[in-house]
Amino acid sequence: MSTDPELLKTPLHALHAELGARMVPFAGHAMPVQYPAGLMAEHRHTREAAGLFDVSHMGQLELVGPDAAAAFETLMPVDVIGLGVDRQRYGLLLTDEGTIIDDLMFVNRGDLSADEPPLGSNAPSGGSAPRAAGERGGQTIFVIVNGACKAGDIAHMQARIDQRCQVVPLPDHALLALQGPLAVDALSRLVPGVERLVFMTGGAFGWNGADLYITRSGYTGEDGFEISLPGAQAEAFARALLAQPEVKPIGLGARNSLRLEAGLCLYGNDIDTTTTPVEAGLNWAMQKVRRTGGERAGGFPGADRVLAQLDGTRPATRKRVGLVARERVPVREHAELQDAGGHRIGEVTSGLLGPSVDRPIAMGYVQAEHAAVGTPVFALVRGRQVPMEVAALPFLPPRYHRA
Repeated sequence: MSTDPELLKTPLHALHAELGARMVPFAGHAMPVQYPAGLMAEHRHTREAAGLFDVSHMGQLELVGPDAAAAFETLMPVDVIGLGVDRQRYGLLLTDEGTIIDDLMFVNRGDLSADEPPLGSNAPSGGSAPRAAGERGGQTIFVIVNGACKAGDIAHMQARIDQRCQVVPLPDHALLALQGPLAVDALSRLVPGVERLVFMTGGAFGWNGADLYITRSGYTGEDGFEISLPGAQAEAFARALLAQPEVKPIGLGARNSLRLEAGLCLYGNDIDTTTTPVEAGLNWAMQKVRRTGGERAGGFPGADRVLAQLDGTRPATRKRVGLVARERVPVREHAELQDAGGHRIGEVTSGLLGPSVDRPIAMGYVQAEHAAVGTPVFALVRGRQVPMEVAALPFLPPRYHRA
């Protein structure tokens, strides 16, 4: 157990201790890196059944006001205005140079003061068809940001858009992630109706008097859910989930190996304020309406640079790629990447032995001319060149529930 008195504790801290978790400092919190079963078993259980993650270190906030969607859109190269009610989207906060302050998830909750069902109803709000965010006067955009970035993100939003909407942090809320092919079976016993959600949609639900907002999403490549709820009810709800036969507790170690197999970026490793969305291979996160020729093209920080990279008028000189080792040698972050002649061409940003793919995998950045799938590269590990090959991402096909 970590005993650092300066570390924050999530509402599930006592439960982690009871379950025998090994705790480590992460994003200013004491967090479980693994439980007695170990990382490999936890990883495989999530791929085969359902794993419960405490991600309450993440930052949760709401943007509230008639202009909330339009205001938020000025900070990102993402379509916020056109997002339907109870629809979720991946977003990127950018610096004025077009590099990534943080990646995040956000949901259009609609006008909670109008005709949305109250929190606690056992049916997803918004009906079966999305409604445009601008249909009604009031708006609430629910945002989840990375734990290590949340103070800076909130300050950034307050500095840039608090004249147009309220920026309301939710420090008393917990966040749980239930991931895996049997997650829906376990959760729907406790919260009937969640099975009707599809990937990247959400709804307001209730459980034993607790107000829940649940999205069908996650960061493992598996089907699953993220559940936001008041911290005071988090332990009871987590215990109810763990009482389901499919569910076991999973730590940050397996969360990392799961997301890497899914080809998903970890902020601080694979993306940061030195990388642009195009360099990071996140073009898919920037909808056509915000690109050159789109109805609301540009208008976000660093737009000139990002759009020039997207359009190819000033192409990115490096690219994030997947990598697989040709030898059974794990290649870790910060390993130098070289060509056959020993010249530096990039660096590994995440790497490990993938438990499900059963081989060493990694992500990193290479010079653009070395980024094609199949290109041979070499990682420098303890002074020796380990042969690798550029591979398509993700390493495992995703199993999201889309219909």
